[in-house]
Parts: sequence; C-alpha cells; structure tokens
Amino acid sequence: MNGRVFGPGPAFLGHRGLGRGQVDGIRENTLESFLAAVALGIDWVEVDVRRTSDDRLVVAHNPANADGVFYADITGSEATGDGALDLHELLEALPPGVGVDFDVKTVMEDAVRDRAGTTMAQLAVVARREDRRRPTLVSSFDAGALDIARELAPSVPRALLTWVEFPIGQAVAMAAHLDVQVLAPHWGSLRPNEREPEELHRPLDYVVDTVHASGREFLAWCPTVKFAQVLLDAGVDALCVNNVPKVLGQLRKELVTAVM
Repeated sequence: MNGRVFGPGPAFLGHRGLGRGQVDGIRENTLESFLAAVALGIDWVEVDVRRTSDDRLVVAHNPANADGVFYADITGSEATGDGALDLHELLEALPPGVGVDFDVKTVMEDAVRDRAGTTMAQLAVVARREDRRRPTLVSSFDAGALDIARELAPSVPRALLTWVEFPIGQAVAMAAHLDVQVLAPHWGSLRPNEREPEELHRPLDYVVDTVHASGREFLAWCPTVKFAQVLLDAGVDALCVNNVPKVLGQLRKELVTAVM
C-alpha cells in the first residue's frame, strides 16, 4: 500500500451502486446499479459483503433477505437464486480503474469462529487480489474485523465506519489509535443532532483538520446534496453518496459555476 487511498481527491463512491433503495428505477446492490454508476463516471463503488453458509461472498446490505431468511443460513446458490449478486461476478464486470470499498458485514456467527474463519478472513483473500489491479479499501463498523484485515491483507487500506450520529470526537480519536488509514463517519455525526447539540460540536473544519493531522483520510457517507458541498468545502477526501446521478450532476454544475 503506497501513497494516499483516494489520490488527490476528492473521490466519489457510489453507495450500493447508484444509491440506496432504487435510483432511476434500478435496485441497489445489483450489477445493473453498479455498472450504471460506473457509466456516470463514479470513482469508486461501495460494496456490501456478506457470507453464505457455504462460504460464498454475496453483495447484500441486510443480514437477511426480504423474506427474513438469513444469508448465513443458506448456500450461495440459494442466495443468488433469490436475487443476491455474487461478489466475484461483480468484480469481474467492473473496469479495473474503478475503486472498490468492501463494506464487510460481520455476523453473529463470526463470534464462534477463529479469526482465520471469519467473514473478514474470507474477504481478505479477495481484497488482496483486487488490490493488485484496482484501488481497494476494506471498511467495517467492527474494529476486530479491521484488525483481522490488517493481519491477512496488510497491503489493503482499512477504514473505520461509525454509525448514524455517533459522537464525532470519539470517532476521530478512535481511528487515530487504530491501524486504519481512513475514518468514515456518517454525515449525521458532522452536524448538530439529538446526541450532540450545537454547543457540543466543534466546527467542521476543525474536525476534518484533526483527522488529517492524525495521518488519516476522511470519508463521509450518505450526505444530502447540500451538505455534500459543505463537506467538500471543509476538505474531506471522499464522499460515499446516495443517488449518484443527482449528486454528481449538482456538484459538477456548481464546480463549473465556480470556475466561470
């Protein structure tokens, strides 16, 4: 792993492809959604990774499908037959220049496996291979899983994800003392919210500068279009965005206006 994760930036990542849910009639986490985001010029795609009972990796956000059947309880063939996208199929279809952020979803069953048998360990093999041919990042809410990634895929950069309205001061300090290269908070942590009202918030520029001073890059996920511009003005390195057509269209328009 050499240099910056996101290059000169700012980089844009398509959340679940074109975005969460359905965007322009295309369902999230489908091959069609990822390729549509690529066609629009997205820099990276964010890919939710889950493991089936026979150790296949599929692209799915929730632990269970719409019928409440857990992916950990069914085979890869059953999962893909029900509409889940096989991870290897996606990676073979993506152009090599498109970066991939593997959002690894730890499951309860990983608690009774040794480290070499966890979901992250299964993904590490794939991540090492992809790192040789495209920009690659492994992200997780699970600090233990990120430590496994460090052991098994040391050349692949790692990102600590934090949840909606997670206290940003704690997130910044935690990432600085974990062996990760990127802090990836939800945008809701970056403005006054129910858990941290305005009087408890540092200015956004201060937060971003502190992350950079700690030697980490800053990836914010799922901002509104309006707040995306605020984040870019504050100097974040990357944005993981919903509704790729809308966000890229608006931000490009504002960039052209600023140049004129």
